[in-house]
Amino acid sequence: MSSLSAFLLQAAAPVAPAAGSGSMVFFIQMAVIVAIFYFIVLRPQRKQQKELEASLMTMTKGDEVVTAGGLIGEVIHVKDSLKDGQPVHTLADRITIKTGESKVVVERGRIVRVSRPSNEG
Repeated sequence: MSSLSAFLLQAAAPVAPAAGSGSMVFFIQMAVIVAIFYFIVLRPQRKQQKELEASLMTMTKGDEVVTAGGLIGEVIHVKDSLKDGQPVHTLADRITIKTGESKVVVERGRIVRVSRPSNEG
């Protein structure tokens, strides 16, 4: 009977938590928060940025664009930069757009949206 009472006393005694378990739980929680933030915010944003950059690099005459300043117009000329005598696409290229009755020259990197013309008719 004494072994049973010793077992019950041992089971009822408070157990001290391990010294590092609290900080380990904190780091796991922070890692989960960072992972959620990455998959909800950063990853979709990077994907959208890559899609925009790809559409900027393939932009051609006739595409409709929206600039960071809010101008909406149609691309009428694309002037590529030259490197070693060869044309290269960069975000510093000059794009001439027609908006209303005016022509405006903007840098390729200042365009926030590109729409391809639809083939109607």
